[in-house]
Amino acid sequence: MTTIALLGAGGKMGVRLSLNLAQTEFNVRHVEVSEAGRTRLKEAVGADCVEMDAALSGADVVVMAVPDTLIGKVASGIIDKLDRGTMVVILDAAAPYAGHLPEREDITYFVSHPCHPMIYHNEATEAARLDRFGGVAHPQGVVNALMQGPEAHYELGDRIAKAIYAPVRQTYRVTVEQMAYLEPGLSETVCASLLMVMKQAMDEVVKTGVSEECAKDFLLGHMNILGAVIFGVQEGQFSDACNKAIEFGIPALMRDDWKSVFERDEIMASIKRIT
Repeated sequence: MTTIALLGAGGKMGVRLSLNLAQTEFNVRHVEVSEAGRTRLKEAVGADCVEMDAALSGADVVVMAVPDTLIGKVASGIIDKLDRGTMVVILDAAAPYAGHLPEREDITYFVSHPCHPMIYHNEATEAARLDRFGGVAHPQGVVNALMQGPEAHYELGDRIAKAIYAPVRQTYRVTVEQMAYLEPGLSETVCASLLMVMKQAMDEVVKTGVSEECAKDFLLGHMNILGAVIFGVQEGQFSDACNKAIEFGIPALMRDDWKSVFERDEIMASIKRIT
């Protein structure tokens, strides 16, 4: 039986992972430093915590469900306590890509991050439709990277990813650098920023006297059909007027050099800002 030491088990993400791991064959040792987190874990999962050294002793895998800003500090504090061949699973590429993981050649670093449920889907149950974050009822994609360690360890990391983010529709193997282009590059720098701009644009329309309910209904409805066509989910063609609005709208809204956010130096700068 594979033994997992779950660090940060009483945090928001830690509880999510604990609930899913409780449904698996993995032997899980929960670690949580805060009393509030321990209480939260006990109430939500029914699990008790153990001290760090006891959790790490003989553990096959260490899953770090801790904030990005603490990963380097926590990893440095446990690195000398890990057995040779231990796998350390990090849930985001930021800290690994920024070089915050301590060097040790005889352990494995595995990075895994969820895609979250897609906007366009055909889920039949209400639970799946309402699971927008993932890890509850809506199957989602997951991206994995074997940062260092033997190739044979990828299969174990993939199994753990499928367990902690369950239900999982599909996993994708990428490099740590490619994962950094996905996040923060694609998902946060671009997608989250543009969504904030759309919300601000809606607020500007509301200032003209259109009700917020009307503006939101109109915007989200158009996001649905426009997005379906743009991303190839549904066949369709935009009107000449819409195409002309896009032709003039993109240069009015976007700087000519906006794609520079995907240059390696800018990705690294973005990661350093958040770690």
